[in-house]
Parts: sequence; structure tokens; C-alpha cells
Amino acid sequence: MKRTKLELFISLRQIQFLIGVGFLYMLVVSLVVPFLFKSITQEDEQVSRTGFLSNHLFALDSEEELQEKEAPIRPIPKTLPNSKKSNLNYDINISSTDGVGAIQKSAMEAFSVGKKFWEEIELELPSKNMRNQTKEICPSSVTLSGSVFEKRGSIIVLPCGMTLGSHITVVGRPRQAHLEQNPKISLLKPGQKNLMVSQFMMELQGLKTVDGEDPPRILHFNPRLKGDWSGKPMIEQNTCYRMQWGLAQRCEGWKSRADEETVDGQVKCEKWIRDDDNSSEETKTSWWLNRMIGRTKKVAFDWPFPFAEGKLFVLTLSAGLEGYHGFALEDATGLAFKGDVDVNAIFAGSLPSTHPNFAPQRTLEMSNRWKTRPLPDTPIDLFIGVLSAGNHFAERMAVRKSWMQYDLIKSSRVVARFFVALARALRVILSRCLISQQHARKEVNAELKKESDFFGDIVIVPYMDNYDLVVLKTVAICEYGVRTASAKYIMKCDDDTFVRVDAVLTAANKIDDRKSLYLGNINYYHKPLRYGKWAVTYEEWPEEDYPPYANGPGYILSSDIAKFIALKFEKHTLKLFKMEDVSMGMWIEQFNKTKRVEYVHSLKFCQFGCIQDYYTAHYQSPRQMLCMWNKLHLQGRIECCNMR
Repeated sequence: MKRTKLELFISLRQIQFLIGVGFLYMLVVSLVVPFLFKSITQEDEQVSRTGFLSNHLFALDSEEELQEKEAPIRPIPKTLPNSKKSNLNYDINISSTDGVGAIQKSAMEAFSVGKKFWEEIELELPSKNMRNQTKEICPSSVTLSGSVFEKRGSIIVLPCGMTLGSHITVVGRPRQAHLEQNPKISLLKPGQKNLMVSQFMMELQGLKTVDGEDPPRILHFNPRLKGDWSGKPMIEQNTCYRMQWGLAQRCEGWKSRADEETVDGQVKCEKWIRDDDNSSEETKTSWWLNRMIGRTKKVAFDWPFPFAEGKLFVLTLSAGLEGYHGFALEDATGLAFKGDVDVNAIFAGSLPSTHPNFAPQRTLEMSNRWKTRPLPDTPIDLFIGVLSAGNHFAERMAVRKSWMQYDLIKSSRVVARFFVALARALRVILSRCLISQQHARKEVNAELKKESDFFGDIVIVPYMDNYDLVVLKTVAICEYGVRTASAKYIMKCDDDTFVRVDAVLTAANKIDDRKSLYLGNINYYHKPLRYGKWAVTYEEWPEEDYPPYANGPGYILSSDIAKFIALKFEKHTLKLFKMEDVSMGMWIEQFNKTKRVEYVHSLKFCQFGCIQDYYTAHYQSPRQMLCMWNKLHLQGRIECCNMR
């Protein structure tokens, strides 16, 4: 059917109209879109500057925000900024050189030097060149001859610690047994004057933390060839953290049971020949019987005790996934030998390339999840001041991830802060390289400030850290607790103390609010040690007894006592003593003369470790902290964790 001329004309006009509309659309798009894009770009830049998001811009959630989270905590309407630096100061001029004057003079000098350190931190961070130098002094292996090893104090320094696959091989020779009149590994029998002893110790040690504190023994390996109380050769293994020994493991020639826990697939104790082991002897009757019935004889290998007097041995220590015989390696930066042994050579290989002390990123988890909440502008129930050292990055991170996750802290009814002094000049010898004191100090202080800026839970006490001046951190806790945090109660603890926050607050609230409170594991009639490592001279403490005082790892004060201490310190009338817990007892004894103090003693503030139904547990490693929190928070069990 043919179309008319009119229909063809109409169809042609429609096509022309559509072409015109398309051309007009292209023209509009080419002219308008650039202006629209420019407008959106400018608005986006304004958003990034102001921090507000416009209605027509949307942002995708990050991977962290998409993860499953706990229920949000009730928001606090008004907050105060977190104070990074303590207001504590000590600017008097002390010229006395007696016991009390000496520590005051030391405090004044420490604050003077600390002020310079703080100014350095505020002005600049260590340069990239310094960081590169730190990495360059981490060799992959270290070798020492026996003579060089002896000249260096029988210690080989592992510059950057150990890691998975690291190994240390030692060639040595145990010495012949010698007479000891007072053997430490055995008791003399009645009438016996001495005992033949031959033993040596190999210790894998961690870095020193602060002055006056021994490095942790990550592994204490003690072969006893002669002189052990059992009368047999044996090997004892142990670990020591914060000068507290764990439960010793003794290998006495019996192989570990089949159902006993292994380490990296290896048994903890191997079997060796004992003079009282007759199980390998076979009677003639049983031998003939086995021959007659055709039973094949199982071939057994009998090994002697691996060490013998005067004979060479080769001992290799390896770092596996599960540590060495159950002990955690962590920051193992030195291997020491002591006792009756001559070391011929030592080789350490497959060592890591970064130093643990200068690589806090290895332990710090820079996640918003662990950031602290700002201080509320209303009074709080409890303020917890945690004493810490500058390079205790792992300890602080463990506290953040464990008991600082209590709902009482998240809701700001309880506030916790770390109190850290500035790192003093450290002298660290790494193999043949020497890190300057200034470099080491700047590295630690700079990393400390970055940690403080990110987490917001560190109060820096601006003095040069010194073991005898730990008492100044305690004063800073009192001052901060009453004037900045406005707390009803103030608690002091250490960064290796696990705190059951709900339990300690409940214990404090049992006392009448109108009474002054001193709650903790209180010592009565303790006397100063006049000899040994922790000796106190008569110039430092002339009295024969200490006042009643609570053990330092954890105790609680009412705010009026803390306010008294802060005020006395400001007026320079507060007597200082190098033992901070005794100092607190001394100050409270003075306060008690004007207002009666309620002394509340509880063994649940455990001084020596962890006990059942504890309030606080001391000497807990970072791994133990996390283990105890998992048991408490996830399983609802108040239990200790024995592994280090």
C-alpha cells in the first residue's frame, strides 16, 4: 500500500524535529556539565576543609566501620580535652646533700633536664636519617669468639632481638666440679661442710626497662651436672618477668608423657640414661622367650646426659612458632652465660632487621577502637593512674586492649591514664655499633609523643625518668586525679597490673563517703632493708620501721588525701622518699594526724602475681593481660593465666 504525499511530509518533519532535539541536548550537556562539575569540586573542597558533608555527597564506609561492633556507649554531653602533659613542676633550689635534700635536688635537676627534653619533642621529631641509621645497625648474624665473649662480660647482644627462625649456636665446655660451702641448688646434710657442684646458666634476656630493674629472663636454661638436691644430673628451665620467677620445669632424664603438651611438635623433656633406670635391661628368660615366639626386638637408642665435665658440647637455641619450650621470646635482645662453663664460640643467625625498642609499630595497634574518650566535665567515680616507662609500648597496648575495655571506663564513670616520664639518655651497644645516647633518647621520646597524640591516654610528667624518682609520678597522679579529673577516688597501679575495675570500685564504695580512705594490701611494721640491692641507708630512712603502707602495684585513696598531697608538693613541704609506696604511707600517716583515715587491708590486691578472686594481679605480661581479659570478658571467669 502506497503512502500519500501528506504522510511522507509529516514523517520527514518528525525526523527533522528529533534531530533538532538531539542537537540541542548535546549543546546543553557540553555547556552545563563543566560548570556543574566545577561547582561540585569546589563544594567537595569546602567539605574537606570544614569537616561537614553536604546532602548530595555520600561516602562509602571503610572496612573497619563495616566490621561488627559492640553496642554504642551512652554519649557524654560535655567533655574536656585530654591533657597530654602533667602540671607538676619542681623549681625550687635545694642545696642540702643529706638523705631528704639529695632526692629533692635530684628531682629539681630531673625537671630541669626534662623541660629541655619536652621542648625538643615539641619542636621536631627525629629526622629520616636517624631512622635509617637505626635500621642499618641490625645485622642478620652475629659471631663472637670465646675470648671476645668473655671480655664483653659473657653476654652477646642481639641488636634487634629474635624472630621466627632465628637461632643461636653455642660451642662450650663445662668445667670440672668444685667444692661449695653454701650451694644454692641443694642443702647440705647434717655434718656436711661442702658439696661438689658443677652447673651453668644460659639466659635469653630482654632489654632493661628502667634503672634499678633487672631485664626479664625470657628463658633460663640451667644444666646441673653435679650438686642438684635430687643427686642426679638434670636441666631446669624457667622464666623471670619483673624479677618474679615462674614455675620451674625440671627435666630429670624421663621423657615427657605422650599426652603432655609439646612445643613446635617437640617434647619438653628428652630421655637420657639414668643410673637408677633398669627398664632397658632384659632378663635372659624374656630374651629366650622372645626368640622362641619370633618377636622382633625393638631397637632403642639410649643417650647419656647431654653435658659432661671437661667435654665439648654444641647447643642450638631456635625460635619457633610457639617459643622455646613454652616460653615467649618477645624482645630477646641478649644471651648471657654464667657459672661453670667456658664458651669457645657463639653464632647467632637469621636475626630480624628492625630493633624492637625503635619499632613500637610492632606492638602498637593504631586503631580508633583503642582511643580513649575525652574527660567528662562532671566529677567521676574513680581515676586510675597507671605508672609506665617510656619504652613500655607493649605493656600499654595490652592494658588498652584488656581492662581498659570495661564498660565503666567506656562510659567515663571511671577514667584511666598512663603517667610516663621522659626517657633518659640511654647507652645501647649493638654489636660493634654504638647508638648515641641522644639518638636513643630522642627516638623513644618522639615515639612516646606520637603514641600520646593518637590514643589520648598518656600524661607525660616532664622530668627525666629515674627509678628513684618514681614517687613524682605518684604525686602527678594525685594532682591530676583531683584537679583535672575531679575524681571521688584515686587509684595508683603499674602497667603490669591487671585491674578488675568493677571490683575495686565496689570495694571503695563500701566505705562511708564522709571518711578518708586508704585501701590496698597494707604492710604493717615492715623494716627497711639495710643490705643488698634494695638497701636503704640510715641517711635515707633513719627510723627502724616504715609506717603502714599499701603495696605499690595497686591501692586506692579518697580525694581529700590526694588533694592534701598535691597541695603539700606545691608548697615544697612534701617529704620525698625513693620508694613510692612507702612515701604514700608516710604522707597518709601525716594526714591521719588531722583527720582520721580508714585503713582497709585486702589480700586481693595481689603483690606477687595472681590469686583466686583477685582485685588486682601484679607482674602480668602483655600476653597474660589479654588472656585474663578474654577469660573475664568472654567467658565470665575470674581466673589467672600462668603462661608468660
